[in-house]
Amino acid sequence: MSHDDERPADSGSSLDDRWKSLVDEYSHPDTAQGGPGAPEPESARVWPRNLALALLAAGAAFGVVTLTGGADDDPESGATTATASAPSFAPPPVSVSAPAAASGRPGAGTAAGERPMIPLADVFPAEVAGASGTTFTRVGASVVDSCTEPGEVGARLAALIEAGAGCVGEQVALYKDDQDNQFNLAVFTMKDPLDTVKVVTRLSAAFDDYQVAAQAPPPGSGLPTLPADSALVQAFSGYARVMTVGMGQWADGRSADLQQLVDRLGPLQDAVADKVTAYEGTG
Repeated sequence: MSHDDERPADSGSSLDDRWKSLVDEYSHPDTAQGGPGAPEPESARVWPRNLALALLAAGAAFGVVTLTGGADDDPESGATTATASAPSFAPPPVSVSAPAAASGRPGAGTAAGERPMIPLADVFPAEVAGASGTTFTRVGASVVDSCTEPGEVGARLAALIEAGAGCVGEQVALYKDDQDNQFNLAVFTMKDPLDTVKVVTRLSAAFDDYQVAAQAPPPGSGLPTLPADSALVQAFSGYARVMTVGMGQWADGRSADLQQLVDRLGPLQDAVADKVTAYEGTG
């Protein structure tokens, strides 16, 4: 459930300083013991768990930091200590940035939180051109009732959202490509842009933890609901208030050729991120 209360403004510091401090804090987290693992959701959405992602680099508006923490470094984490080995592919870098107009503007987060999220019809294109002539076709899209709804997000992500200023809303979409591989996009619009860098950085550091549910294909789509142990790759990006999570799965759920799956996901996530940037940049 989103919080409606607003975070008090920091006295004597600019938004630039707050961003710099936040990036520094989450690139050098204190070690803390993680709690018990979050339970599996009971909804129709699939939560694959068998793929460990490598640590990702997070690029911020005020510098680039290399993340060295794992799921057990986060006191808010519901994940157990990471023991999985790194996969044989290179996950895409994670970028988190703020629009230039927000730089140094006190109270920018509060003003942004009053603005609606990007319209559903605008954020997810009906078709997106991929690499080598591939076309992504949107199968379905919807607005989720709550950014912290059980079965839609994990306990760790819900705790991160609730610890901040809250979330305006979540939008999700399912795409397929020409080979019926499945790609999920989830767009979270935060009330405070500073929460975007916090949440994206924490999630990308927890390389063995999946906190966003993949959608089950709707009836009549011709796509199967993949088994819960199907391999999945994920990528994160953030701009201003908005965090975008992209996920990809092969049509047969296999765990081979994951680098190719990462490469396929990139153009689709970029297309959605471009829509977000265009909308948020006008605020």
